[in-house]
Amino acid sequence: MGKIFINQTYLKIRLTADVNINGATETKIYYRKPDGTVSSVDANVESAAEGIIYYDVAPASTLLDQTGVWYFWAYVEFSDGRMARGETVRQQIYDDEE
Repeated sequence: MGKIFINQTYLKIRLTADVNINGATETKIYYRKPDGTVSSVDANVESAAEGIIYYDVAPASTLLDQTGVWYFWAYVEFSDGRMARGETVRQQIYDDEE
Protein backbone atom coordinates (compact mmCIF):
# COMPACT_ATOMS: atom_id res chain seq x y z
CA MET A 1 0.00 0.00 0.00
CA GLY A 2 1.25 3.50 -0.80
CA LYS A 3 0.41 6.75 1.01
CA ILE A 4 -3.22 6.63 2.19
CA PHE A 5 -5.28 9.55 3.47
CA ILE A 6 -8.13 9.76 5.97
CA ASN A 7 -11.53 8.94 4.42
CA GLN A 8 -9.91 7.80 1.16
CA THR A 9 -12.31 5.61 -0.82
CA TYR A 10 -10.55 4.96 -4.12
CA LEU A 11 -8.48 2.16 -2.65
CA LYS A 12 -8.01 -1.60 -2.79
CA ILE A 13 -6.59 -3.20 0.35
CA ARG A 14 -4.70 -6.31 -0.81
CA LEU A 15 -3.08 -8.80 1.58
CA THR A 16 -1.84 -12.37 1.58
CA ALA A 17 -2.42 -15.31 3.90
CA ASP A 18 0.83 -16.88 2.58
CA VAL A 19 -0.90 -20.24 1.89
CA ASN A 20 -3.07 -21.72 -0.84
CA ILE A 21 -6.63 -20.76 0.13
CA ASN A 22 -8.54 -22.93 -2.36
CA GLY A 23 -11.74 -24.05 -0.63
CA ALA A 24 -11.71 -21.26 1.97
CA THR A 25 -15.15 -20.66 3.47
CA GLU A 26 -14.37 -17.29 5.01
CA THR A 27 -11.95 -14.55 3.95
CA LYS A 28 -11.60 -11.40 6.00
CA ILE A 29 -9.27 -8.48 6.40
CA TYR A 30 -8.87 -7.51 10.02
CA TYR A 31 -7.65 -4.11 11.09
CA ARG A 32 -6.73 -2.22 14.26
CA LYS A 33 -7.32 1.51 14.22
CA PRO A 34 -5.09 4.01 16.02
CA ASP A 35 -7.61 4.18 18.90
CA GLY A 36 -7.26 0.40 19.45
CA THR A 37 -10.58 -0.64 17.89
CA VAL A 38 -10.29 -4.02 16.13
CA SER A 39 -12.76 -5.06 13.44
CA SER A 40 -12.89 -6.73 10.03
CA VAL A 41 -14.39 -6.56 6.57
CA ASP A 42 -15.30 -9.45 4.26
CA ALA A 43 -12.66 -9.88 1.59
CA ASN A 44 -12.67 -11.24 -1.96
CA VAL A 45 -10.20 -13.79 -3.30
CA GLU A 46 -7.81 -12.47 -5.93
CA SER A 47 -5.59 -15.55 -6.19
CA ALA A 48 -6.42 -18.66 -4.18
CA ALA A 49 -3.14 -20.37 -5.16
CA GLU A 50 -1.10 -17.43 -3.82
CA GLY A 51 -3.40 -16.73 -0.86
CA ILE A 52 -4.14 -13.16 -1.96
CA ILE A 53 -7.34 -11.49 -0.77
CA TYR A 54 -8.58 -7.93 -1.17
CA TYR A 55 -11.19 -5.41 -0.11
CA ASP A 56 -12.33 -2.54 -2.31
CA VAL A 57 -13.13 0.47 -0.12
CA ALA A 58 -16.62 1.59 -1.18
CA PRO A 59 -17.28 5.18 -2.36
CA ALA A 60 -19.45 5.99 0.68
CA SER A 61 -17.21 4.14 3.15
CA THR A 62 -16.20 5.61 6.48
CA LEU A 63 -13.69 2.82 7.13
CA LEU A 64 -10.54 4.97 7.15
CA ASP A 65 -11.86 7.48 9.63
CA GLN A 66 -8.77 8.07 11.79
CA THR A 67 -5.27 9.35 11.13
CA GLY A 68 -2.33 7.52 12.61
CA VAL A 69 -0.90 4.02 12.45
CA TRP A 70 -3.26 1.24 11.38
CA TYR A 71 -2.56 -2.50 11.30
CA PHE A 72 -4.09 -4.87 8.71
CA TRP A 73 -3.91 -8.67 8.39
CA ALA A 74 -5.51 -11.38 6.27
CA TYR A 75 -7.62 -14.07 7.92
CA VAL A 76 -8.95 -17.20 6.21
CA GLU A 77 -11.04 -20.12 7.50
CA PHE A 78 -11.75 -23.51 5.93
CA SER A 79 -14.73 -25.83 6.42
CA ASP A 80 -12.62 -28.35 8.36
CA GLY A 81 -11.79 -25.76 11.03
CA ARG A 82 -8.33 -24.83 9.80
CA MET A 83 -7.44 -21.14 9.67
CA ALA A 84 -4.62 -19.04 8.29
CA ARG A 85 -3.53 -15.56 9.29
CA GLY A 86 -1.31 -13.39 7.17
CA GLU A 87 1.54 -11.21 8.32
CA THR A 88 0.47 -7.92 9.91
CA VAL A 89 0.98 -4.84 7.75
CA ARG A 90 1.58 -1.47 9.42
CA GLN A 91 0.14 1.48 7.50
CA GLN A 92 0.16 5.20 8.29
CA ILE A 93 -3.09 6.99 7.43
CA TYR A 94 -2.41 10.66 6.80
CA ASP A 95 -4.45 13.78 7.34
CA ASP A 96 -5.71 15.04 3.98
CA GLU A 97 -3.71 18.24 4.45
CA GLU A 98 -0.34 16.44 4.59
